[in-house]
Amino acid sequence: MTWWEPMILGCALLGLYLAVLLRRPSTLPRWPRRRLAAWVVGVLVVAVALSPPLADLARLDHRAHMVQHLLLGMYAPIVLVFSAPVTLLLGTLRPADARLLARGLRSPPVRTLTHPVTAAVLSVGGLFALYLTPLYGLTQVHAGVHGLVLAHLLLAGYVYTWSIAGPDPAPHRPGLLTRVAVLVLAAGSHAFLARLLHAQAVRGADHHSGHGGTQADADGASMATAAQWMYYGGDGAEILLAVMLFSWWYQSPYSSRRRSHTSLTVG
Repeated sequence: MTWWEPMILGCALLGLYLAVLLRRPSTLPRWPRRRLAAWVVGVLVVAVALSPPLADLARLDHRAHMVQHLLLGMYAPIVLVFSAPVTLLLGTLRPADARLLARGLRSPPVRTLTHPVTAAVLSVGGLFALYLTPLYGLTQVHAGVHGLVLAHLLLAGYVYTWSIAGPDPAPHRPGLLTRVAVLVLAAGSHAFLARLLHAQAVRGADHHSGHGGTQADADGASMATAAQWMYYGGDGAEILLAVMLFSWWYQSPYSSRRRSHTSLTVG
């Protein structure tokens, strides 16, 4: 991979967001700067994950690949979802086009795809398919397969994050308890996979150490370290997502009404 790919992708994503923002009617409230800043940060995270030093090393070193996985699949989606691109677009479109987009968000295919359970299966379940099947080995020898996996990590991570929390409208997003349950189960599954990969790496290193396999030892140590990064890095991203979820719930009209009712009752 060269520098051109991440540069073109980053400029395209940033340019689209700015183009929509500049078309936003002046009659609407001023767009929050923190949303624009979040989009810029998210695009930079994606660009770093796809930059040649990391991208080239990721096909050779498990640790570099895990950094890509965490950046594209977990951290970039959080800040990109926080930037509320759908809300920005809805405020810029003509009323007829905005209604068409809103109708699309309510359609059965989108409703199914963006349900937290479906999104969690695509995001976290996809990792089980990646690391517990020959797919991961294919990504190390075929650039096209590697690119498709990276695209899946980013898109599935975005859909999963959006299904759990975020400021963008989600007409069929289930209640708080359902999303908390999915978040906990997905986090547990991610942690379980990390521990499983770490155990496999340690067993592999122990097996090869008795046969004098220096390269195999190094490869096992790299995989064990990558699994540790997956475990702790995943925890960090999931905590951020939980903070986003409960912040959204606390600021929601339903929660505000409950707090107001409770204060009046106590008073």
